[in-house]
Amino acid sequence: MQALSPEQYERLRDLASAWQHQQGRHLKEAPHTNPRLGVDALCFQRWSFEGGDEHLVGALVTPLSLSLVLVPVDAEVVAPAQGERQLFTLPSGRYAFQAERLASPLWLWRCELMDDLSDLASRQEASRLAQRLMDRVMTPAPGE
Repeated sequence: MQALSPEQYERLRDLASAWQHQQGRHLKEAPHTNPRLGVDALCFQRWSFEGGDEHLVGALVTPLSLSLVLVPVDAEVVAPAQGERQLFTLPSGRYAFQAERLASPLWLWRCELMDDLSDLASRQEASRLAQRLMDRVMTPAPGE
């Protein structure tokens, strides 16, 4: 697995910050928000899809949800329309993603997997959950 560049880590931090800014009020006011959590982009790695498209794949943890996220390696890729949907195949199977536009030029593909993290006790627990998610997503399904 190839390590991410400092620029890619910075871009992921910018994405998490933009998500926090865009969703701030909703993150604070939702009934099942977890005040012990912040917005974090975690456990990212490079992944090449058939056809050569390279993305960073990882987890987005928020006070409300855990999502699988894809970010094109090439920061210049034009963002699809907000809400556009697309299926992507990862080692464990196919996942339905939705395009999320953040502060221009930032955008990502997001597949929400858990919509209630209210029972997590800490950011460290959320980080461990994200790691388990990525281990499962990036492990081929049995028989593959």
